[in-house]
Amino acid sequence: MSIETSTVRVGELSAYLARPAGGSVSGMLLLPMITGIGEQVRAWADELAGRGFTTLTWDVFHGASTDNTSREDLGKKLGGLRDETVLAEQTALLDHLLGDLGCTSAGVIGWCLGGRFALLLAARDQRLSGVVAYHPTVRDPAPPNHDLDAVALSTQITAPVLVAYPEADAVVSHETFARLQTALQSRPRGATFTQHFPGAEHGFSDSARHGTAVNADAFALSWPQTLAFLDTLKG
Repeated sequence: MSIETSTVRVGELSAYLARPAGGSVSGMLLLPMITGIGEQVRAWADELAGRGFTTLTWDVFHGASTDNTSREDLGKKLGGLRDETVLAEQTALLDHLLGDLGCTSAGVIGWCLGGRFALLLAARDQRLSGVVAYHPTVRDPAPPNHDLDAVALSTQITAPVLVAYPEADAVVSHETFARLQTALQSRPRGATFTQHFPGAEHGFSDSARHGTAVNADAFALSWPQTLAFLDTLKG
C-alpha cells in the first residue's frame, strides 16, 4: 500500500501525518516516548499507514526530537510537560483525526511517557476505540508535573486496552503495575490484554535498546500481537 507523509499544522501544533494514499477512515494517534517524533516513531507511523491507518503523531517537545537534540537534553524537558496542557494538545489532534482527516474511528498508542498519556487520554475521551500503552511511565511517587493519577483514572477507560510491561522495569515498580492491572481489570467495560516480558527493561520497544537481546526479543514478540490488536480497531 502506498502512503503519504507530511508535517502538518493543527492550530498552533505541529504533527507528523502518515496515511494511505487517498486517506482512510481508520485513525491512530501516536504518543511518542522521550525521542519525540524521531526516526523510530516516524517508522512506526509509516508502518501503521501501510496497514490502512491514518496516523497522526503528537509533537512532544514542539520541534525537538532525537533527530536534532540529545536524549539528555530531551530528558531535561520532561518536567515542563503538564498533564492538562498535554491532554489539550492531544485532544486537538484527536479532533483533527475525527474531523478534517475524515476518520470514523481512532485508537491511541503510546510509549513510556506517551503510554501514560494514552491511558489518561482514554480515561477522559471515550471516542477512542482502543488503547495501547507500552511500558507506561507511571511513577510512584509521582513527579511534581504529574497532576493526574493515571492508575486511578484508568478505571474510567471504556475501550479495550493492551498494556506491555517489562519485568525488569527500573522506572515503574511491580507494585505500581499491579495497581494499574487491578484498576484496568475492575472496569465494567473494556477488555484488558497484558503483555509481560521477563528480563526486559523499561523502553524495550525503543530500537536504541535492542543491543540487549532480551529487549529486542521482547519487542519482536510483542509488536506483531500489537498490530493484530490494532487491526481489530479499524472502522
